Amino acid sequence: MPDPNRRAQVTAPGEPIPAPPAAAGEAVIPPPPSTLPPLPGPPGAADVPPMPPAADSATPPERRPAAPRGRRPAPLHGSAAAPRRARLMSADAAAGFIRALAQATPDPQTELLYTDPYSLLVAVVLSAQTTDAAVNRATPALFAAAPDPAAMVALGEAGVAAHIRTIGLWQAKARNVVALSRLLLERHGGAVPETREALEALPGVGRKTANVVLNVAFGAETMAVDTHIFRIGNRTGLAPGRTPREVEDRLVKRCPPALLRSAHHWLILHGRYVCKARLPECWRCAARAFCNYRDKVLVAPAR
Repeated sequence: MPDPNRRAQVTAPGEPIPAPPAAAGEAVIPPPPSTLPPLPGPPGAADVPPMPPAADSATPPERRPAAPRGRRPAPLHGSAAAPRRARLMSADAAAGFIRALAQATPDPQTELLYTDPYSLLVAVVLSAQTTDAAVNRATPALFAAAPDPAAMVALGEAGVAAHIRTIGLWQAKARNVVALSRLLLERHGGAVPETREALEALPGVGRKTANVVLNVAFGAETMAVDTHIFRIGNRTGLAPGRTPREVEDRLVKRCPPALLRSAHHWLILHGRYVCKARLPECWRCAARAFCNYRDKVLVAPAR
């Protein structure tokens, strides 16, 4: 009879079944070699890879590198760095474009607040990469405290900074305003020079700023190319160019001489309020008939 206290031995698939232990006094006879094939394992067992050893709980799991994010699609109507570029207008179309803007705004003026060439120079320096509206909110108190170069130097960088903290790059601009005021006293007797070379030698004054001061304060026929004019020159085909200087040179050549001085204001205002960066409002553009932009927005979007 089988021993009720003996536990059944479980063998893994493919292992030979062990012989029962011999009773006391019996000779141990080795089992004959098995001619039967090993027992098969469960279906698909041969295809299952061995389980990896358990990870150490003290070792953090390996992180997979983050998938690279896809690039954002380019803006439909271009950007400041890469404006849409249309084919070059004919000379007659370019003159017609400027005249159409002149008829729409007969007396264009700069939107910066100023009272004299010095306050204009300071306001233009402060307007770099900042809206005119933001500058106009900061300058009245600044000019009340420092109406001339000597007072601005006496106010110092900290005093200037206290008035212009609301505009972009205020720390660098405070340094430039005080430094250019000091140079005006040292080199020009406190007056704003009327030449491009002397203006561009002042801290914070580049070609665009010099063009604005020469045009507005001294009536020179210059073309100051800012972000708006650069966009319009390329988008409309009026004066396509890869750099602001290329756009400037083409505009000066293609603009009717009698309209050159005011063309700077017409183009800035047109870019600021009509030919906008994200969505040109072509449906109300006075110069639309001359524009070579292919993707004109002729219907105002529903709100």
